[in-house]
Amino acid sequence: MAPTGRHSRLAEHAFSPHDAVMGAAARHLGRRRFLTVTAAAAALAFSTNLPARGAAAAPLRSARISSDPFTLGVASGDPQPDSVLLWTRLAPEPFLDDGGMGTERVTVEWEVALDEYFAAVLYRGTADAHAEYNHSVHVDVKGLTPGTVYYYRFRTGVWLSPAGRTRTAPPAGSATSGLKLAAVACQAYQDGYYTVLRHLAQDDVDVVFHLGDYLYEYAVNSEGGERRYTDVVLPDVFNRETMTLADYRLRYSLYKNDEDLRAAHAAHPFVVTWDDHETENNYAGSIPENAIPPEEFLLRRAAAYRAFWENQPLRAAQLPQGPDAQLYRRLHWGTLAQFDILDTRQYRSDQAYDDRPHAPGPESDDPARTITGTAQEQWLLSGWQSSTALWNVMPQQVCFSQRKFDVTADAALSMDAWDGYRASRARVVAGAKAAGVENWLILTGDVHVGYALDVKENFDDPASATVGTEVTCTSVASGRDGVERPANWDLYMQANPHMKYYDGRRGYVRVELDRQAARLDFRTVSAISTPGAPISTAASFVTEAGAPGLNPA
Repeated sequence: MAPTGRHSRLAEHAFSPHDAVMGAAARHLGRRRFLTVTAAAAALAFSTNLPARGAAAAPLRSARISSDPFTLGVASGDPQPDSVLLWTRLAPEPFLDDGGMGTERVTVEWEVALDEYFAAVLYRGTADAHAEYNHSVHVDVKGLTPGTVYYYRFRTGVWLSPAGRTRTAPPAGSATSGLKLAAVACQAYQDGYYTVLRHLAQDDVDVVFHLGDYLYEYAVNSEGGERRYTDVVLPDVFNRETMTLADYRLRYSLYKNDEDLRAAHAAHPFVVTWDDHETENNYAGSIPENAIPPEEFLLRRAAAYRAFWENQPLRAAQLPQGPDAQLYRRLHWGTLAQFDILDTRQYRSDQAYDDRPHAPGPESDDPARTITGTAQEQWLLSGWQSSTALWNVMPQQVCFSQRKFDVTADAALSMDAWDGYRASRARVVAGAKAAGVENWLILTGDVHVGYALDVKENFDDPASATVGTEVTCTSVASGRDGVERPANWDLYMQANPHMKYYDGRRGYVRVELDRQAARLDFRTVSAISTPGAPISTAASFVTEAGAPGLNPA
């Protein structure tokens, strides 16, 4: 969630293709602090093919890895009926630029079994961990049985990773009866402990959707901010804003060094998307928050996107090509659910009215402006036209439903959310209606609070048809402890009659889908300023299949 104002911004530019702009960046290496990295490191950020050196470099003998390289844990993601993506990254010294691995490639073995003891390994193979990809490993294991729980692990030399648990999606086209998912977002390390993720690791869900702000670019001091460590002193390398590829890689090392985050990844497959803080607060497409040359921002964006892919369970299709990456994608859970995972950050027009809260006006309502970009919008609408799923679920980043900040007729709205792109929202609502989408569920992050909202055909007319349901999943840590009823609770509930629930505490949303209904549980903890707080269900709602609208469970 961003401040309400920003410095003066660049006028919107057209960067198509980005190659020419990146060439300009290369000619200006060293002119500012975040470009003082070596030319080799900068070139690394924009490599798009297999590693130039890695494929030919002599392998590192595993015996030379003298301490545990699996300090950042394991993860799995994007389950399909016959495959799942497995991830790890070798980093015996995670707080060093190279993770303590040097520049040589390393062969890593992987195993998949039906039991957590690996008594009978069903699949095994090897993968190379390249220095150019920060010794990350992405293994797309194919030939798996649909609808099955698997256990996996990695090995290099004498070192064995922790075991992870994952699952495949049901058979394509199968009439699957149920699905349990969780939605999380916004985990600013410096704002508190990941107690929420510890509880999520112990929850019985099939898949986790991470809706963005997996990390934050802001400085983390030696005490870990609000964690107030007394037994750990974090290195100074974290006490600055992330700018370079090395900065972003190290920040992922800090976050993934957290045992609760590692536990959640090891317990469940994740489906990840990003918002702004994985790169920079409130950037819009190719336009940065502050007025800097576009080539500098695209260099930073390329570094951020590269580090994101290296540290997440994503397939090769999501590997960035310089400062661009196609993160939006589609997954299925039999005929029960279709998931259209959006990217509302990379392709958007610049925020209207200098990104300050503002009443709707000609600038925010300009039909030429977009939050998704034309190609992604068309992809979404055509995907709905061909969908055979009972539930069409749209995991995305910023609040979709209207959110007035006051009860006055000209109440301000957020220009960073869909309220600042009302023509985009109108096209999507019309597209859902045209496609006959009856059971539309929107999963949202960003706002650091939990909302349950009826999606209206016309938000300015409370009597208009309800066309879907939106839930915001609050935050894992961002916003510190939070309170059940923030100071603006009464105002927001009065100004937004389609808002059925509002809670300001940390937590996540658990969703149970079946053929009759969707049940939505808001799971919250009392505090994250100290570890170990219990979790409880603060509220539950049901929306029935074929009858959009939220009802208390």
